[in-house]
Amino acid sequence: MRVLGVDPGLTRCGIGVVEGVAGRPLTMLGVGVVRTPADADTPDRLVAVERGIEEWLDAHRPERVAVERVFSQHNVRTVMGTAQASAVAMLCAARRGIPVALHTPSEVKAAVTGTGRADKAQVGAMVTRLLRLDTPPKPADAADALALAICHIWRAPAQNRLQQAVAAHRAPKGRTA
Repeated sequence: MRVLGVDPGLTRCGIGVVEGVAGRPLTMLGVGVVRTPADADTPDRLVAVERGIEEWLDAHRPERVAVERVFSQHNVRTVMGTAQASAVAMLCAARRGIPVALHTPSEVKAAVTGTGRADKAQVGAMVTRLLRLDTPPKPADAADALALAICHIWRAPAQNRLQQAVAAHRAPKGRTA
């Protein structure tokens, strides 16, 4: 499975592509950051984020897109920008028919480090180790995007089985005569 991970943000939107399957070594195919100027108008920044994500989708052709689920912060302005960038990532994927999964920061941290309370340095160190990289990806947004992709690859099989079980449970029962 090839997954594009997106750590959404208006100033720095982390992007990372990982390929592999659960239980086997994973491979990083690319990592980077889409940057926008802090002094630009929000609509222009969102267009820049969209262009950057579209370039990554064109270049890497992922089968899935994993986006960090936006959570409430104290700074409403920051969370709004993050939510807007997140929506752009989901829109770009949906436009192409690519399934999107949302993962909370604590889910990603737990999947990659074993604890949902890991700090950025721990996430970066584990991403480096799991992908057999020489140095941690910089900035942290890039490492977080790779962690999102790793989390999705590892969690997708279980999530798919759960969704199938729920769908089977909800399926209409056959009528008896």
